[in-house]
Amino acid sequence: MIDGDTLAFGSVRVRLEGIDAPEQEQSCGKAWFGTWKCGKAATEHLERLVRDRAIRCDSVGTDAYGRMLGICLADGLDINADMVRNGLAWAFVKYSQRYVEVEADARAAKRGIWQGTAVPAWQWRAERWRAASSEKRDEATPACLIKGNITRKGNIYHLPTERWYDKTRIEVDKGERWFCSESEAVAAGWRPAIAAR
Repeated sequence: MIDGDTLAFGSVRVRLEGIDAPEQEQSCGKAWFGTWKCGKAATEHLERLVRDRAIRCDSVGTDAYGRMLGICLADGLDINADMVRNGLAWAFVKYSQRYVEVEADARAAKRGIWQGTAVPAWQWRAERWRAASSEKRDEATPACLIKGNITRKGNIYHLPTERWYDKTRIEVDKGERWFCSESEAVAAGWRPAIAAR
């Protein structure tokens, strides 16, 4: 389990098809006032759904990042639908209409992300990437936003949507670098920071 809408089976990553869960670091509005860690809640819910259960994912293709798009079942329960039903993911209508009715029920019941205001995950990610583009980078890679950081746990890369991105500083003279895509970082021998948890 990687986050609220991604599973890993060894080196194979499966993106839950038709849904988009809040990002790990994302917060959402509560019913009356204040916020709650909706991204963390989505991740924890998915973890509970898959723990100690037989998981089967049926592929419906791949996404732009090379991940398998899957409709996944945990002991027969449709995980994708359960995430939306509990208000812990949006129906990702840009790519699929599969969970639109499930989302309508969750919204009507004001479950999870529907209890207050919540920025859809795709919009939240876009805002983070936009903010990252204003950070000063090395002149050789002005448009590359992924930070390649060297730590005592190895070479890891950070996306603008991740927790430690803003605190990570790239020191090129120490071998750290910027990447333009995750596939470029992986090809260079770096691994995602999220796996370092």
